[in-house]
Amino acid sequence: MALSAGDVPTMYTVLVNSLSADEAVRRPAETALAQCEARPGFCSCLLEIISARGLACREDVRLLATVYFKNSISRYWRHRRDSYGISNEEKDHLRKNLLVNIREENSQIALQLAVLISKIARLDYPKEWPDLFSLLAQQLQSADVLASHRVFMVLFRTLKELSTKRLAVDQRNYAEITSHLFEYTWNLWKSDVQTILQNLSMLSQRSDIDSILEQSNDLMLICDRWLLCLKIIRQLIFSGYANSSYKDKQAKLWDFAKRACTKLMKVLVTLQGRHPYSFVHQAVLPAIVDFCLNMITNPEQGGASFEEFLIQSMVFVKSVLECKEYKPSPTGRVINESSQPLSLEQRKKNFGAVASDMLKIVLPGDRVMLLCNILIRRYFIYTAKDLEEWSENPESFHHEQNLVQWTEKQRPCAEALFIVIFENYREQLAPVVVSILREAMALSPPLETDVTAGMLLKDAAYTAAGHVYYELSNYLSFNEWFHGSLSIEISNGHPNMRIIRRKIALLLGQWISEIKGDTRKLVYHALVGLLQDNDIAVRLAACSSLCYLFQESSFSELDLFECLPTCWTMCFKLTEDVQEFDSKVQVLNFISVLLEHAGDKVIPFASQLSHFFQKIWDESAGESLLQIQLLAALRTFISSVGYQSPLSYHMLIPILQSGINVDSPDALNLLEDSVLLWETTLLNAPSIVSQLLDLFSYLVGIVTRSFDHLEVTINIIEDYIIFGGSEFLKRHGASLANILDTIVGNVNDKGLLTALPIIDLLIQLFPQEAPPLISSALQKLIFICLNQDDEHNPSRTTVRASAGAILARLLVMNTNFTGKLLSEPALLTSIQQTGISVNNNLLLSLVDMWIDKVDDANVIQQKEYAMALSVILTLHVPQVIDKLDDILSVCTTVIMGGREVKTEDDTSGDITSSSWLGNDNSGYSNTSKELRKRQVKDSDPIKQASLEDMLRDNLKACAALHGDATFNAAIGRIHPAAFAQLQQALNIA
Repeated sequence: MALSAGDVPTMYTVLVNSLSADEAVRRPAETALAQCEARPGFCSCLLEIISARGLACREDVRLLATVYFKNSISRYWRHRRDSYGISNEEKDHLRKNLLVNIREENSQIALQLAVLISKIARLDYPKEWPDLFSLLAQQLQSADVLASHRVFMVLFRTLKELSTKRLAVDQRNYAEITSHLFEYTWNLWKSDVQTILQNLSMLSQRSDIDSILEQSNDLMLICDRWLLCLKIIRQLIFSGYANSSYKDKQAKLWDFAKRACTKLMKVLVTLQGRHPYSFVHQAVLPAIVDFCLNMITNPEQGGASFEEFLIQSMVFVKSVLECKEYKPSPTGRVINESSQPLSLEQRKKNFGAVASDMLKIVLPGDRVMLLCNILIRRYFIYTAKDLEEWSENPESFHHEQNLVQWTEKQRPCAEALFIVIFENYREQLAPVVVSILREAMALSPPLETDVTAGMLLKDAAYTAAGHVYYELSNYLSFNEWFHGSLSIEISNGHPNMRIIRRKIALLLGQWISEIKGDTRKLVYHALVGLLQDNDIAVRLAACSSLCYLFQESSFSELDLFECLPTCWTMCFKLTEDVQEFDSKVQVLNFISVLLEHAGDKVIPFASQLSHFFQKIWDESAGESLLQIQLLAALRTFISSVGYQSPLSYHMLIPILQSGINVDSPDALNLLEDSVLLWETTLLNAPSIVSQLLDLFSYLVGIVTRSFDHLEVTINIIEDYIIFGGSEFLKRHGASLANILDTIVGNVNDKGLLTALPIIDLLIQLFPQEAPPLISSALQKLIFICLNQDDEHNPSRTTVRASAGAILARLLVMNTNFTGKLLSEPALLTSIQQTGISVNNNLLLSLVDMWIDKVDDANVIQQKEYAMALSVILTLHVPQVIDKLDDILSVCTTVIMGGREVKTEDDTSGDITSSSWLGNDNSGYSNTSKELRKRQVKDSDPIKQASLEDMLRDNLKACAALHGDATFNAAIGRIHPAAFAQLQQALNIA
């Protein structure tokens, strides 16, 4: 008789009794269960009990129900002769409801459910249960971590069961499952990796990790799901395809396998770099290092098809050997002799000592030497594919070998690992490298022409010798090596010898510090000869090493001058022959080095260089990075030719116009270097010709756009003011006024201190013409002077003092304009509206400011203040007589102070721009122009004038203007000591 839903309570009671400790209760219950197993509806009753969660149903009873259910599947799911088994209708009911109840919180019950579902799947999939995996996939769309975890638990168990079915049709079914599942599983696994790492990083900062983990059940589920995904991935890869050669037929799956393995190694590399101490365990660090070393040294595991994984193995070993945390402390291990716990630093020292001991065991001397040999003899050797790529595109091959990131290609990675290993074991490995070098030289004589294994080994040995030259110089005489082998190999022009010629070209640049005496000149000529090689890769290598040689401190300028004509010719030809951006940059760098060291010796080649620069500029349209390099080379060129630079203006001016035009498409990238080139051009120009004058209008757009290039802009304006003269002011006065008005009031204090010397210079050189042009900027300076906002701001105090000095100069050199400027009602109104407290007479407010700020001014500024105050005495301002005591005090102090420093150079106190002092940051200088600037400064009327004579004359004018009685009364109010100092200052008896 079949069981029904009405029998569920009875079944539940029987299960409870079967768990009783009382044998009298338990045995009848077990007998009843055994009798019910074969009855239809038994499994359905069990499923109802399993599904009944909550207080009404005990967890141990539910777990027991899953066990009976699982056993019933094995016994009765298939029809037997001695039993009716489970009907098809009940099977449909069970399959449907098992998947509905898959989200089980009890992990033991969930595991049993996963097992029994997998057993049913083995029997029913795909005929009776075709939608099994589609239904499971639907449940994976849920964001519920627990539900997702339970689905993957079922998937793992089910896939494991199905993998044991070996019939061809079953394997095809498994392959179809794999094609649908592995990509989703892989992506989820990667996502879980990121989630776990982020959470571990966060937890590492907390002290209550255990309590957090107890509360964060989702994180533990994600960790478990990550492991389930990894198991499923493995199962899919190894059981999804029966054919062992699936990697050839299933490229996508094989690519996935490689990416998965590589990703795992990258995770280890990242973890070791970020948390090195967590690897210091006997089961971790030695095991991983040993595995990686086996991958590198075992030719069967280090195949080319797994290059990415091999690279990561090398990266890991390199990272471990470089890890400073694994270096033993000089003081040794810390012994804890007290009951106090060790400090963090002490524990770190102990970890370092333990890690060092582990590495000594896993990397004994013989294994280190084996690794060194393997790296040189296997991974440094050019393959047939490498040589084919070289032949097809030597230029690209050269850059791939030298510019590629070392973690991206196998050979550069092997070279990086070799360097680190040698650093750690140099005493053991130096003889090994020398031995390989000598062996290779014996196998491949200098005049060899065939590409043999010996030639390739020699190239590899030269590579190793180049990387560790600093140690091999103790074992190998470079002079003997060069004369006995290298120079002969360089002269061997056979096409196959390009392999060795290129390597020697690079090696000579690496051994530069060991090249001594007469050999150095021979090396120069050898490399210049290689610039003429038929192979572009060789020529580029020679170009690179010549840069190093000419930049080395002990290089011979005489030798350079001998090579110069050939170098120019070869550089021009090389630029025509190369196509790639990196090649052109490399040649430009070499040309810049030549220009820098050749100086005026470059003048005979100026025409050729101008043509070359023009050609490169035209060809590099749209390649901003290359044009930036060209602009830098042009700066060096213009500085080298000096006053001969106008011969190149036909090339230079159009390039400058393109670079300093803010509306050009490449302005954002080229502007900075173009402005620097402009500055250099002016510095080396014998005069400001019309072509250079025409450029000035571009400066308005540059300053309007930003103040990023303010310092260079000021230097440029200074050159135009000094050397452009009245013609410049006539043509560009309005533009100059616009620039100064934009700067003043819109830049910070540092920017103002950079710009104010230009206004001062402008008034000095053009006292009548300039002030009306820049009246707007001058009004802003009045605001700055009268705004008393510098009490606790030293830089603002300096700005006020400098601005006040400019206005003082203006009063001295153009008194009439100053009077008109200060008497404008609109100016007074606008100042008062800003809240600045001033007298109704702005001139008197400035007088107060000059008197108050004289101590904050430098020497020249103080003289400007004093002369302005002296001029005030001659003006029709009645209130001045009341300030006579303070005015004369300032003048006396300046006169007496000036006498004390009369013999000293007051350059440091002058408010001139930095280039006046020969401190411009461009790196260029021109003696004649610097002298001219010095002369302009020295001819300053303020500096030349005698303050004593001026004050003496102006006091007489003041007495005549205000009357002797009023004047004498004011003089009488001066303190006797101050009056005596005044008399001494004016040499009055």
